[in-house]
Formats: sequence, C-alpha cells, structure tokens
Amino acid sequence: MRFRLISYRSYSSSFAAITQCQISHFARLGQIDRARNIFEDLQSKTVTSWNAIVAGYFHNKRPGEAQKLFDKMPERNTISWNGLVSGYIKNGMISEARKVFDKMPERNVVSWTAMVRGYVQEGLIEEAELLFWRMPEKNVVSWTVMLGGLIEDGRVDEARRLFDMIPVKDVVASTNMIGGLCSEGRLSEAREIFDEMPQRNVVAWTSMISGYAINNKVDVARKLFEVMPDKNEVTWTAMLKGYTKSGRINEAAELFKAMPVKPVAACNEMIMGFGLNGEVGKARWVFDQMKEKDDGTWSALIKIYERKGFELEALALFRLMQSEGVRPNFPSIISILSVCGSLASLDHGRQVHSRLVRSHFDLDIYVSSVLITMYIKCGDLVTGKKVFDRFSSKDIVMWNSIIAGYAQHGSGEKALEVFHEMFSSGAAPDEITFIGVLSACGYTGKVKEGLEIFESMKSKYQVDKKTEHYACMVDLLGRAGKLNEAMNMIENMPVEADAIVWGALLSACRTHKNLDLAEIAAKKLLQLEPSSAGPYILLSNLYATQNRWKDVAELRKKMRARNVSKSPGCSWIEVDNKVHMFTGGGSASHPEHEMILKKLEKLGASLREAGYCPDGSFVMHDVDEEDKVHSLRHHSEKLAVAYGLLKVPVGKPIRVMKNLRVCGDCHSAIKLIAQVTGREIILRDAHRFHHFKDGLCSCRDYW
Repeated sequence: MRFRLISYRSYSSSFAAITQCQISHFARLGQIDRARNIFEDLQSKTVTSWNAIVAGYFHNKRPGEAQKLFDKMPERNTISWNGLVSGYIKNGMISEARKVFDKMPERNVVSWTAMVRGYVQEGLIEEAELLFWRMPEKNVVSWTVMLGGLIEDGRVDEARRLFDMIPVKDVVASTNMIGGLCSEGRLSEAREIFDEMPQRNVVAWTSMISGYAINNKVDVARKLFEVMPDKNEVTWTAMLKGYTKSGRINEAAELFKAMPVKPVAACNEMIMGFGLNGEVGKARWVFDQMKEKDDGTWSALIKIYERKGFELEALALFRLMQSEGVRPNFPSIISILSVCGSLASLDHGRQVHSRLVRSHFDLDIYVSSVLITMYIKCGDLVTGKKVFDRFSSKDIVMWNSIIAGYAQHGSGEKALEVFHEMFSSGAAPDEITFIGVLSACGYTGKVKEGLEIFESMKSKYQVDKKTEHYACMVDLLGRAGKLNEAMNMIENMPVEADAIVWGALLSACRTHKNLDLAEIAAKKLLQLEPSSAGPYILLSNLYATQNRWKDVAELRKKMRARNVSKSPGCSWIEVDNKVHMFTGGGSASHPEHEMILKKLEKLGASLREAGYCPDGSFVMHDVDEEDKVHSLRHHSEKLAVAYGLLKVPVGKPIRVMKNLRVCGDCHSAIKLIAQVTGREIILRDAHRFHHFKDGLCSCRDYW
C-alpha cells in the first residue's frame, strides 16, 4: 500500500510539472487563451500553476488580467509576489512594481534584486542605488545589476569603486567592468581586470578585444584575438569593426574573407567600411552576396549611396527595398529624404512623407527639419512652410531651415520676417542662422539691412562673426557692384580670408567684369585650392567676355599641366518617378533624343519671335557666331526644360535642377520660354532657385 501511495504522488507531481510547462509554453507562443484553458481544466491548481498563468498574462502584455488572477490566488508564496513585481517591470510599469514590492509580506534577495533591476532598466539609477544600499543581503547578481546601472549611466568611477567592493566577482561582473572602463579609454585598468579573472568566457575575451578596437588599438586587439581559445561571430565582428573604424579596409577585407560564418552584422559593417572608403562597388557586391538581410543592411547601402553621391542608385535601392516588402527603418528614411532633396525628386519625397505620417515619425522635430529641407530643395517652399507651421515649439534647426529656404528661393523679405519672428519667440539665433539671413540679404540686394544685421551680430545677438559670415558680406557687396567695399572688407578681416571669401569676390568680378580685382582673387584662390577648377573657369570666362582668347588658351594649358579638370555641367528633371539626366552639348544618350531636338527647334522659332537674341558671351570658345548659337541651344538646362514641356502635364510646374550656376543666356531664354508657353518653370542651380513665370524670374535678374 505504501508503494502505491508513493507511485501516485510521483505521478501527480509529474502531471503538475507537465501542465505547468504547457501553460508556460503556450503563453510564450502568444496563445494565452489556450494556456488559460489548460489552467482552467486543472482539477487541482497548485501555487506553481497559478504562478505560471499569471506570468503568462504578463508575458502577453496583459497586466490587468495578471493582477486579477493574482488577486484570486487561494495561497501565495514569495515566488508569486516576485513574479508580480517582475511582471510589472517587464511591462514598463515601474510604479506598480514598487507598490507591490512595498506591500510584500516577505522579501528575499530575488525580490530586492528584481526591483533594483527594474529601476536600472528604466534609467532611474538614483532610485536603484537607494534601494540597493537598503538591501539586507546581496548576492552576486545584485552587485552585478547595480554595477551595470552605474556603467550605463556613465558613472564609471563609481562603478569601479563598487566593483572593488564586490566580495566575489563572477565573470559577468568583471566583463561589465571591462566594458565600462574601455568605454572611457581606460584600457590598462580593463586589461588588469581581464588578466586577473580566474576564468574567462567568450564574452569576456570579446569585450576586451572590442575595447582595444574601439580605442584604435587594433594591433593589440588582433594579438589578443589570435590567442583567444574560442571565437564566436560577435568576436569576429568586433575585430572587423576595429579595422573598418580605423580605415584599414584591406585588413578588414582579409579578415572578412577568413570568417568561417559571415553574420548579417559583419556584412553590414563591411558594406559601411567599403562604402565610406569610396569602394561603393565592393559594398554593393557584399550586399548582393548576402542570403539574409536585415533593415540595417538596406539602410547601410542607402546611406553609402547618399553620402557618396549615388543618388539615383539610392532611389533604385529604396524602391527595391519596398518591392521586397522590407519596412524602411528610421535611418533609411532620413537618408532617402536627403537623396530626394539632392535630386529634387518631389514625388518620391511626398511618398516618403506619407509613410512618415502613417508611422507617426512626422511628429519628430528632427524628422520635420529634414522634411522641410527636402521640400525646399525640391522647390516646394509652400509645403515646407506648412510642415514648419505645424509645430508650436520649434528648435533652432527648423528655424534655420526655413530661413535658408526663403533665402534660396529669393524671398529676402520673408527670410527677414521669419528671422525677427524667431528672435521675438525667444529662440536664440546661432551662426548658421546668420548665414541664412545674410545670404537672403545678398540674394535680394538688401545691402543696408545686411550691413545692419552683420554689425549687430555680437552686440545684439551674442554671436561671433566667423569666416562664413564675412563670405556672405563679400558676396552681398559684390552682387551690388560694391567691389571696392568688398575688397576692403577682406583686407580688414580679423582672420585670414579662405577660399569661400575669395570665391565670392571672384564671382562678383565676373558679373561686373572687373578684371583687375578678378586676377587678384583668382591668384589667391589658386594658392588656397591649387587643384580646384573654379578659379580657372571664372577667370577664363571673364577673359572670354573680353575676347582675350590667348589668355583663355593659356589658362586651359595650365589646367592640363596641373591635371585640373572641370566638372561637366548637367541638369536633370523627374518625370513619372524617374530622373532624366542631361549634359551640355546634346541629348544623344536619351532615348527620346529626336523628340527633344524637335522641341528645341520649335522653341527657338517662338523665342526669336518674342525677341530672344542668343548671348554669345556665354560661349567660352573662340568660334563663329553660328557655332555659338548651336552651343547655347544645347545647354543642359534647356534640354531638361524642353523635355519637361513634352512630359510634365499642363498646370504643373516644370522642376529642373542644375549642378552648376545657370548661365546668363539660359536665364534669359527660360524667362521667355515661361512666357511663350504659359508654364511655370522652377530651376535650382548650384546657388539658388529661380522661379520663372509670365516672362519674369523671382530673382528679379539680381543673381
């Protein structure tokens, strides 16, 4: 009889354990209702089964139901109370957890440690400390949790003192301390702890190797890596990051090749490493070889394309990402908005904005600043201002973005209006603000206002004048034809004038045909930037306008001798979500080449009837007038405008972008094109926007 009793008890205990496992299993799978049914079917519910179902509801983010079940428990033990505390902590309900903790009939070291861990997880380190020092007893887990909290809070000195107080230091505590010290660059202290560890696991080794790597001690990291007994994927990736972050891409590539398993994190690091090193093709090769990709993989390559000027490839990759059902993450969206701004791809930008609205990312101030910039660069200042106006509380980046936007679009009055509104609202302008404001004055000929603001920067706004502000003033005075005043400002600058300052003067000399000052400015520029084509081109243009073709030839000879090349002029336009590129000299590479030429011929006739006369001074070659007219007709911005007239529906603005400053002849021609076709044409060049409508331009021919 006794034997049978023991057998029955053993069976009952086993059955209870099985049902408890089933409850926990289905709860972890998210099938909490099924777990509840198993619990309800139990004829005899033990405290263990009650604990399991309460934990299940907490795991499924249903703390209210968990609390109701807890309240119904016929009996509870300390594990039950600890489960309630931990459940609330896992659901981010730290206040509720503390209420439960305070009314516990009995607490053990697990109870105290759970509450301390909860405060640490919520970033409430001071509360965690107060509770930690009240603990009647502490175990190694308690010490390690508190140590991790101090390290996470950046209080490494206090963490080190706490570490020294730990009676028995396990692998986790030592590894945490190594990581904290390495984050502060205290490698010798970290290594001392590492060397004193009686036992080291792979995490400890990896932490020390990573510490050397992030502190640019890559060779030391490699030596430790080589003697490490067992390596995992994290170790290999940490070593790889050391090479990529220090720019040693060849060694990174060799290590990557030797990796027995290439995890996604390592591949992502290699994509960034190759890309930032300018080896974009290799970055794409790694991407294409990956069988598994995460959202970080896609955003890494999109970011590389954006940073390295491969905007079209970035857009294509973003479209591929969407077609494969990958949800864009925050970094990829920010990168693609930047690309949309660079390409003036308004349709794509609007689509991304819609996605942001659905995800509620558009409520973020930083994202809104990027959106404002994107719309401004795409020529849609109205929508950019709407995004700006949505926020009652604006940060300095938003104010600067909209001021710069009005400046670039030639709305100097509005830029100054927003600037004064900003100051009245209590927002303090910074040095970037004044670059936008002074540029606005320069673009619209507001010399008096610009001088007043410049002189009051320090006295009224407590902002020091930097070289960039002097460059704005030289540009402002130069555009107004006050070249001697501009030169005088340069000579009296408290710091040495840089290339931007001399470039502003040289550009003004070209506009106002002042060859003497131009030669001085060009000489200074060539001393500062000997490999830049800009000074050669501007001075060459000035010589060409005065028919000094020998001087033009001499300058070009110097460029060839010094291996200086000019960036070719190109323009582009977006039609039906596709960007069409045009380079100066023709559209032969475009599939609709013949149609574009016919449109140009037809436009030419209409323009001549309207009184257009090509300005041959903008052709920088010593050729006859007929060749000059042909050259002018095939400037890239005219080709793009012609294509826009063919493809953009009537009633919609034609938006064209150019990588260089628009030439004077094209500016005159596009004004007339807008008049004879009745279309609005928005042209963004390297410096600003030109809004052409009814034969007029927003710049009022002051550019």
